[in-house]
Amino acid sequence: MTLIKSISGFRGTIGGRTGDTLNPVDIAKSVSAYASLREAVVNRKYRRKIVVGRDARISGEMVSHVVCGTLMGMGFDVVNIGLASTPTTELAVKMENACGGIIVTASHNPRQWNALKFLNEKGEFLPPAEAAEVVRRANADDYEFVDVDNLGCYTKNFTFDQRHVELVKYLELVDVDAIRRAHFTVALDAVNSVGGVIVPKLLGQLGVTQVTLLNCEPTGDFSHNPEPLKENLNEIRNLMRKGRHDIGFVVDPDVDRLALVCEDGTMFGEENTLVAVADYVLQHTPGNTVSNLSSTRGLRDVTEKYGCNYCPAAVGEVNVVTKMRETGAVIGGEGNGGVIYPTAHNGRDALVGIALILTYLAKTGMKATELRDSLPHYYISKNRIDLDPKTDIYALLNKVKEIYRDEQITDIDGVKIDFADKWVHLRKSNTEPIIRVYSEAHTKEEADALAQQIVDMVYQMLQK
Repeated sequence: MTLIKSISGFRGTIGGRTGDTLNPVDIAKSVSAYASLREAVVNRKYRRKIVVGRDARISGEMVSHVVCGTLMGMGFDVVNIGLASTPTTELAVKMENACGGIIVTASHNPRQWNALKFLNEKGEFLPPAEAAEVVRRANADDYEFVDVDNLGCYTKNFTFDQRHVELVKYLELVDVDAIRRAHFTVALDAVNSVGGVIVPKLLGQLGVTQVTLLNCEPTGDFSHNPEPLKENLNEIRNLMRKGRHDIGFVVDPDVDRLALVCEDGTMFGEENTLVAVADYVLQHTPGNTVSNLSSTRGLRDVTEKYGCNYCPAAVGEVNVVTKMRETGAVIGGEGNGGVIYPTAHNGRDALVGIALILTYLAKTGMKATELRDSLPHYYISKNRIDLDPKTDIYALLNKVKEIYRDEQITDIDGVKIDFADKWVHLRKSNTEPIIRVYSEAHTKEEADALAQQIVDMVYQMLQK
């Protein structure tokens, strides 16, 4: 069974029996449940309209047709913006004064997967309680379709890529003239999805004329594992090693994550994307910052360097955005290359990250390796503890918290233990009977040793 219904949306592999996979029947049920909840926000400001965008997955057109038809059957007007990134769709919801939006994308999952991500009237992901209600209604078939006289209308609008690019290039901290004068030579790997459509537009309008495109045809037939991690990026890393490019950009299929490759073919580090952007932003607009508990301590260090305050949030973009709004943060995001810059909008946006990174490099004259080396240096180790499905994970985490009660403990999302020079975060998976164990220290050896210490301790507890 690969159909996963959670507060993060509905995702699964294409094909198979209803109830087991992401198929037209289950797509229609989930969309109907979501639409039934949007009724509450339809008013003079937010129209009875829902925006639909999709990445370039092979199944995307099929899924999009089912989504659009179901919304019309629920009495909502549909604005289909076609091939569009997640941040573009988020912006389109606000620009249309729509009451919601649906993004057809499985993000970094392989080609056989697809998913539905639901947005509220602000173009942001649904808060946990509302997302849980969508799951409940979908499981209970708790929704009702309209009669023939109240069906929704259908329109297409493919202008939002350019409107997104214009929003980014006119941000106050984006200096197009400086970027143009720098004469950057850039490589881009868009893993055969919508990044291959919109990112070249952005680069061209930022004045970057020398761009090598890799895997930029939006076929949905991904040329490599679409998660932008080092082990999946040999092609662009080998290109960069030839010494002819200043920086390489890699985006995931829906363009909300950004990975950087340095001029010598080494990785900038996915955790460092947000830290580097924050280092630039805080120099010009001091303020609070936010990242999730499993992200690098580097953001905290950079924030405090400028005399500002850092706050942690639970894992998940919606939780980071909520904490950013509570604290008035000027920059935030997640350590997977997700940059959230509220001056643009409250969502992870690789285009914003690209424009700010290029501006920073242009203004300082630094190489990508020099910028990376100027940031706080940490190493994150990622591990897991496999459990019996009947294990009381919360009781287990409480025991860990008790053992380390003399250290700084954060328990808003699992248990995070902060030591003077390192940390470890234990978090229950939402989809598997496992505990994810992330640890960070100044060296790989220290981070791995800390993780192993915690993993061994938990297994010893289970044996007792």
